[in-house]
Amino acid sequence: MYKLSIFFIIAIFCVQISWAGEAEDIANITERLEKLAPQDKPESIRPTAINGLYEVVFGSDIFYTSGDGRYVLQGALVDLDTNENLTETTRTDIRKGLMGKLDESEMIVFSPEKPRHTLTVFTDIDCGYCRKLHAEMDELNSYGVKVRYMMFPRSGPNTPSFQKAVNVWCAKDQQVSMTMAKLGESLPQANCDNPIASQFNVGQQLGVTGTPALLLGDGTLIPGYRPAKDLAAMLDEQAKSN
Repeated sequence: MYKLSIFFIIAIFCVQISWAGEAEDIANITERLEKLAPQDKPESIRPTAINGLYEVVFGSDIFYTSGDGRYVLQGALVDLDTNENLTETTRTDIRKGLMGKLDESEMIVFSPEKPRHTLTVFTDIDCGYCRKLHAEMDELNSYGVKVRYMMFPRSGPNTPSFQKAVNVWCAKDQQVSMTMAKLGESLPQANCDNPIASQFNVGQQLGVTGTPALLLGDGTLIPGYRPAKDLAAMLDEQAKSN
């Protein structure tokens, strides 16, 4: 019994040292980051599976740092035993959390009567492959896929593509206007309260760099065009695995 008590005392002491070490490391990293970028605060700082290495998250940007905050690594952290990309897992969780905070009423939605899947698409009116994807909207809906459009004019604010997105949003019938714009037709210039800038910023936070960018319900981001049939099959497979 005496030896057993000593074992538990040592175990608890080691855990306390570990916690104290992590707290001290996180404080060191936080202090270093505040000096480098006092205007920005990380969403999280947490230890990784590698002793002495910490994951730092800024929006969808992820990097790794030593406990003293001196050394920084950028890139994917992969567990070779499981073949899991730990960096992408974190990034996927971030996307899922951000999307969960968005209001569908601030998106342009094309939905079947009884949707089986939801696909969020960051789109640009002038993007050729975005137009190709939109041309398959009826097919997507026939597979039970609800498409929620978020505007991501790649040229950024105060550009013709950005204004085209505003024109669609401010139109009386957003769905019809979206289809017309995707066909290359000009819409009357309009101005109203709109979420286009906000959607563009959300896309940047999620790591969108091109369009179309397809966001699945679990936070997985798929860059580029995929045929409607392939997308439906992908969503079916995802639903089975959840």
